[in-house]
Amino acid sequence: MRAWLRQTAIKLRGSYWFLPAVLTVGALLLSIVTYYLDTKMGSTWLDNVSFLRATKPEGARSLLSTIAGSTIGVAGTVFSITIAAVVYASGSYGPRLLSNFMNDRGNQFTLGIFIASFVYSLMILRVVRLANSNGFFSAPSGQFVPQISMLVALALALLSVAVLVYFLHHVPHSIQINNVVADIGRSAISRIEKRYPDEHDGADWTERDTRIGEPVRAHRTGYVEVIDYETLGQVAQSQGITVRLALRAGDFVHPGVDLLWVEGTMGEDSPGLLRGAFAVGTSRTQSQDIEFAIDELVEIGLRALSPGINDPFTAITCMHWLSAVLVALVDRDLDRDADGRPYGEDGVYCLADDFAHFVERSFGAMRASAAANDLASKLYVDAMGSVMLVAEKNGRDEPLRMQVRRLLDQAREALSGPALYELEKRGAALLGNDRRPPFGSTSGHDVP
Repeated sequence: MRAWLRQTAIKLRGSYWFLPAVLTVGALLLSIVTYYLDTKMGSTWLDNVSFLRATKPEGARSLLSTIAGSTIGVAGTVFSITIAAVVYASGSYGPRLLSNFMNDRGNQFTLGIFIASFVYSLMILRVVRLANSNGFFSAPSGQFVPQISMLVALALALLSVAVLVYFLHHVPHSIQINNVVADIGRSAISRIEKRYPDEHDGADWTERDTRIGEPVRAHRTGYVEVIDYETLGQVAQSQGITVRLALRAGDFVHPGVDLLWVEGTMGEDSPGLLRGAFAVGTSRTQSQDIEFAIDELVEIGLRALSPGINDPFTAITCMHWLSAVLVALVDRDLDRDADGRPYGEDGVYCLADDFAHFVERSFGAMRASAAANDLASKLYVDAMGSVMLVAEKNGRDEPLRMQVRRLLDQAREALSGPALYELEKRGAALLGNDRRPPFGSTSGHDVP
């Protein structure tokens, strides 16, 4: 149950309407508070402030009507601009980036401020000309203008203008490809630092065979969005069993797919409890899935290197950030599950992710496309070299060397002449004496 509650909370926080809804509810509560203060304080306090004058009922209604009408009109324009930007970005960079733009806090805050200003002005507009001298819920008499509420409405209108100026700058800034890639890269690095807080101690987790004991299989179809390791640990300890996961957050499952394997004797309700620790949905999320951000960078890079687009400089930007992600991983202990719990805690062993896994998931996925492009292939080698400067200190450089060897092997089939010569020269400088391609070379070109 906790997995589903956590999944729901993640989706609510990431929804486009969540922040606007919160700001709107806040505006409703603020209107009640300011109206209550106006009924208690009246307007005599304005006489002591030289630069303020009490607003007349007609002027108050006109001002509030103007604020309400203009803010809701601009809110519609803001929403239209956001949708247009999202359509452009998803078409240019990939449909899986749609959620990144819809979840953008700047867009949500802008829309929320305009809606909140509209709702607040509307709530105050309805109490103009009402008096409440005998209490908050007493019958009205005479004329009444909530002066404090009017000042707050004016402040919200000025804030809306400032937010509009910010929004006009934020939208084109947020769809620039360098900023898109940088946001994804920073998000991946931030999650890595949170999940793997300890420095590498020289020993890597050795992946073991997970198929030991009795399997617990999925009953639903979709992507594993959240795994509740705390629930798994509680069930394992209470039942005296050992749980070994057969998949990661972000993997696709359907009925019959193994979720985990159990060593020991399970109770009758154990399979259901263990199965309930997996929240399955229609899409991958970034909550526990570091590979999700890596895959987004790879997707942008591969689209950029496709023959229809042929934009190697965007691919180079993606490889720069992928190298930064690997540097963040290379000097950290990777013996943690998606919630940062050590492997084996409470008898729960998740599917191990060693450094080679992340190298293959990132640069390994881009290798074939990069090998066929002169500029991208050279940068590929340079990026591997920048990571190897750190990896050699931790003894984790072999997966990087293997990727370079494989790149050279594939490039010999796709490049020729000076382009291949320069690439092999860079590869030789990086690999030193270790220059043999992993599958042998039949192109007739020797590494200079």
